[in-house]
Amino acid sequence: MDFAGSHILSIAQFERGHVERIFSVADAMGPYAQRKRVTKVLDGAILGNMFFEPSTRTRVSFGSAFNLLGGEVRETTGFESTAIAKGESLYDTARVLSGYSDVIVMRHPAEGSVAEFAAASRVPVLNGGDGSNEHPSQALLDLYTIKNEVAAHGGTLDTLRIAMLGDLRYGRTVHSLCKLLCLFSRVEVQLVSPLELRMPAEIVEQMRTAGLKVVESDQLEESIARVDIVYSTRIQEERFSSREEADLYRGRFRLNQSVYTAHCQPNTVIMHPLPRDSRDNARELDDDLNDNPNLAIFRQTDNGVLVRMALFGLVLDVADQVEKHSREVNWYTAGRF
Repeated sequence: MDFAGSHILSIAQFERGHVERIFSVADAMGPYAQRKRVTKVLDGAILGNMFFEPSTRTRVSFGSAFNLLGGEVRETTGFESTAIAKGESLYDTARVLSGYSDVIVMRHPAEGSVAEFAAASRVPVLNGGDGSNEHPSQALLDLYTIKNEVAAHGGTLDTLRIAMLGDLRYGRTVHSLCKLLCLFSRVEVQLVSPLELRMPAEIVEQMRTAGLKVVESDQLEESIARVDIVYSTRIQEERFSSREEADLYRGRFRLNQSVYTAHCQPNTVIMHPLPRDSRDNARELDDDLNDNPNLAIFRQTDNGVLVRMALFGLVLDVADQVEKHSREVNWYTAGRF
């Protein structure tokens, strides 16, 4: 894969070497994400940030990543503010908006929609999530976080033990993460969900074919007892036919400090793609975990900026020019990170 000018649509595009290259570039983006240095390597470039589904972290972190590289961001949020609401096709939208941008990030509720858009685009398109299908940049930042977290305790991705909890049927973040884990060896995966919300069978088969040890279960306590990472997900209410249907599963796999202390190993890292559902009938990750040093959910969000900066740097072929166009910051940043 030649990153320069490429779309980033699916985890299937990546081999292990590609992932390692992204992580290497992400490491180099630290001083800029932490506001220790400023770079203008993308001065004059425009990102078209097109989000047709609600988003906080993905939309803002992609925009922040582009700004931190010196580029400008133009945003479109919701169908109602675009010509799509008037019946315009994705093809026509792509042809038009790619004329206004140097790169586009798109989120859309329909599976395959971002790939359809990319086929008509004149500039690289990055998938910010297409329905319940995939979320490649989230999987990359998750794996980058996992790598850093387990390394702090002497572990590696090739010996990873991870439990994924919650809505595994509709959770696109875990779909992409599972596919990405297939690039590594001796990985053990516990898939913990209600029967109706199990990981799609084709993804389970893909993992097993790749040599991963996969166990499916609906028992929380035994599944989180001997893992390096507990990765929790919320019930994807927007994928259900009604809120009442989603409520049948909400709160089934709650993790709080009491459960963690009783069943997890002392260094088990807690992750979540966010948003975590903090309503009383949900609380998949309770607020009483906020002071647990192994709660990595906000380190995840910080890492999202690094990984997305790396993707822009590689796709726009400036990853090796960042330092050349940099300087120290001239505003107060002490204590920020």
